[in-house]
Formats: sequence, C-alpha cells, structure tokens
Amino acid sequence: MKKEPNSPVKINSISELHQMLGLPKPLHPLVSLVDNTKMVLDRSYLKSSFLFNFYKISYKKTLKGVIGYGQGYYDFDEGGMVFTAPNQLISIIGDDTEYKGYSLLMHPDFVRNYPLGKNIKSYGFFSYEANEALHLSDKERTIILGVLDSIEQELNGTIDDFSQDLMISYIEVLLNYGNRFYKRQFITRKAVNHDLLAQMEEVLESYFEQEEPLKNGLITVDYLAQHLNVSPRYLSDMLRSLTGQNAQQHIHEKLIEKAKEYLSTSQLSVAEVAYQLGFEHPQSFSKVFKKKTNVTPLEFRASFN
Repeated sequence: MKKEPNSPVKINSISELHQMLGLPKPLHPLVSLVDNTKMVLDRSYLKSSFLFNFYKISYKKTLKGVIGYGQGYYDFDEGGMVFTAPNQLISIIGDDTEYKGYSLLMHPDFVRNYPLGKNIKSYGFFSYEANEALHLSDKERTIILGVLDSIEQELNGTIDDFSQDLMISYIEVLLNYGNRFYKRQFITRKAVNHDLLAQMEEVLESYFEQEEPLKNGLITVDYLAQHLNVSPRYLSDMLRSLTGQNAQQHIHEKLIEKAKEYLSTSQLSVAEVAYQLGFEHPQSFSKVFKKKTNVTPLEFRASFN
C-alpha cells in the first residue's frame, strides 16, 4: 500500500483494505460485510484517494464529513446507498468523516464463474456518480438491511457446498432491489428530472447555435453529461425512465430535427449540412437520416419544392 504523492492508494484485495481500516481479517478472502462504525482509518490517509480492485456496495445511515466518488462529492445527510465498481476513484475529504451503516465488499473473482459475473456490468448504477446516490424510504431501508443481514449470517455460518451459491443469490437480490428502488427514485423525482431534460435541450441547442459541431464534431453523451453534472449512465437511465429513449437516441433525434431545419430553410448542400451537424463524412449523415426518416436528405428537400 505504498502511496506516491498525489497518487491514489491502490487496494488490490479485501484483506488489504481490512488491514488498512484496522479490522480483523475477513471471514472470506473474496467477500466481506463491514460494519462502518468499526473502521479506524489511519489519519495519514485523510484527504487521500483510493482505487479498489473490487466492488463496494455501501449503505450509509448517517455521515459526518464528506466523501468523494469519481469527480463528485456527497455528504449523505439523508443517508443512502452508493454502488462502486472496481477502479472507481474514492476519496475522503476532511478529517472528521464518520458514518454509520454497512459496506459489502466483493471481488470480481467471487462471481466470475456465475451468470452474475457477466451480468453485473448491466447494473448501470455502478457507473453513477455520488450525487446520484440511491435514497431509501423507511420500507426500502428495512428490505436492504434484511438482505445484508442474510449475507452476514451466511458469512458467519459454516462454509459448505451451498455457501457461495446462497451468498451470490443474496447479492443478486440486493442488486435487483437497487434497480427497483432507482426506478422508483426516477419517478418520485420526476419534477427534478423534467428540469434536467429542459437543461439538456438548452445544451443541445447551444451546441448547434455556437457552431460547435464544425470545431468538435458530433455531440456526444459524455459532453451532455459533463455539462449537466451527471454521469452518462445516469443521464441515459433517467431519460429512458422519463421519455422511453436513452441519451444517444435523444441526440439522434436532435440531429434529425436540425438536419430537417437546414434542408428545408437553407441552400446548404447535403455535404455542408452533414459538416454543420458534426459528421465527418456526408455518407454517414445520409445513412443516419435515411434510417431515421425512411427518405434520403435529397428526397426530403425535394418534398419542399
């Protein structure tokens, strides 16, 4: 765990993290459930950033201080859950950070030979930023704590041929509840999400008004997410919940809308329209336009003459 100045501390195993936090050795080398109140972090690591080589699912009941995830920070005043994938940057800000709750640590090798090993990347919330944490209702909190309790009992019980199967089943249930509760959160925060949708339209319109496509090419989901201060995956999941379309589909819709505007109101050639939208090759633009409208750009223009 040697730390270079200003570089993240890389933690390669769950045992290594237990040692760093002053915890007993984990009962299983590839999975562990940690009571966060029992962690004792060496003060020399305060204001440090970390890269874990394993998944971390944290339920935080209360927190004093600030923890950073990726490029964002979150104070967890209301409590909630954060799902962290391997090699996602985690940092501790301030010297009085403490919180109550639990952290489930799981190395990818624990599920590698199970279907979950392939499917775990489909759980989009592992790519969310900290300010997109899952806030739980009282009922949801009870459910999550119940699943964590089942995992803890299995870890503390006698290891047999069924232990890993059962623990992975509980972890999968935990992730599926995460999906369900995030879906609920998208619905209950619909007003906020509508504001985000309006902001996205402003960003899209500004990109074309400032002729950014001529300088930077096609607008991307990453560009949108960055200007809206959300993660790309959260943006797509939020939009899909709200409109039925992901972020890339919204971009394509805007491109076609602008293309129709240029084709019907200007004398720009099809190639010039393509460049105006950010396409590197006019053929690519024509292909996308035909796919979305069932007519070529020239056919669309001809319909106005």
